[in-house]
Amino acid sequence: MEQEPETDNALFQENERQTPLGDGRRYFDAGDMQLKAGGFLPSVTVAYETWGELNPSRSNAVLICHALSGDSHAVGWWDRLVGPGRTIDTEKYFVVGTNVLGGCRGTTGPCSMAEDGKPYGSRFPTILVEDMVEAQKRLTEALGVGKWALVAGGSMGGMQAIQWSVQCPQMVDRVWCTASCAAHSAMQIGFNEAGRQAVLRDPAFLGGDYYPGPGPVNGLAVARMIGHLTFLSESSFASKFGRALQGKEAFSYNGGTEFAVESYLNYQGDKFNQRFDANSHLVLTRAIDYYRLESFSGAGARFLFTAFDSDWIYPSHQSRELHRLAQLAGCQSEFVEINCPWGHDAFLLEEVEQGRLVRGFLSV
Repeated sequence: MEQEPETDNALFQENERQTPLGDGRRYFDAGDMQLKAGGFLPSVTVAYETWGELNPSRSNAVLICHALSGDSHAVGWWDRLVGPGRTIDTEKYFVVGTNVLGGCRGTTGPCSMAEDGKPYGSRFPTILVEDMVEAQKRLTEALGVGKWALVAGGSMGGMQAIQWSVQCPQMVDRVWCTASCAAHSAMQIGFNEAGRQAVLRDPAFLGGDYYPGPGPVNGLAVARMIGHLTFLSESSFASKFGRALQGKEAFSYNGGTEFAVESYLNYQGDKFNQRFDANSHLVLTRAIDYYRLESFSGAGARFLFTAFDSDWIYPSHQSRELHRLAQLAGCQSEFVEINCPWGHDAFLLEEVEQGRLVRGFLSV
């Protein structure tokens, strides 16, 4: 495995936060589930974590919805904003994070065992964002949360957050959606498809039934590399890597790694295989490509939409359109574009302006 280029910039470390084994995850039996696209799961388990205490009036609950490659560990992925004394203060709020349906970090997904004792693999049905919310809703009821004070998320997590507002309007007071959209554009779908094809064309994919083997590790690594190219901005790559060489003073001209950015991408691709499942990657990228919110009709929540001027994969105009749709439905809504050079991953990294906005949003 290539070594990761040395860096003192958290910008190039954020995507490898993960929930360690033996952590505080718990598991909820959500029962069977008829899925929106027509499939059926006879048994659904939801992995989740909680921080803080639900107050007697049950009015301090916050749901954190994770992005594509995340998991239930909200205080790790969003450690700049969620935790003791942070913007979403776990000493004040009862914070809940779940692993989404179709995932591979404890919630039922393609690598889970089916009723016949074998992994679902290629038999795992199509999951939509609406199904993710339904699984979370069942957990919500089991936890005794009648209404979320806030449902928050970025990217894929933002899709879940806005879907909560229309699917379960009576259960949501506020929604903070950052760096997300109402529906993927052709370009966003195209990047996801390039990643899927990297997995599907790996000979080790075996039609999705590669368990218990290592599976399409090369294809998934390439898919992750493609993802990393979209996470950051051109200025981020330029400032950190430029055309710097990796551990050498001159080109080797031997077909191997020459540039530091090549080493970084190879490292991230290989590392991703240690914590993610290729089938989950396929299932979840399909879910967000299928997603489309056409109206906030029926929603009663208040909304805060944030976006970043350097985010070219989820550009600001998509969040501005969400704001327009919320206003069109008669909802209280605010949109703020934040100046930040870090690209799409700014939603996990930028704490000053997002923190100020969310604190104000929670106070009204």
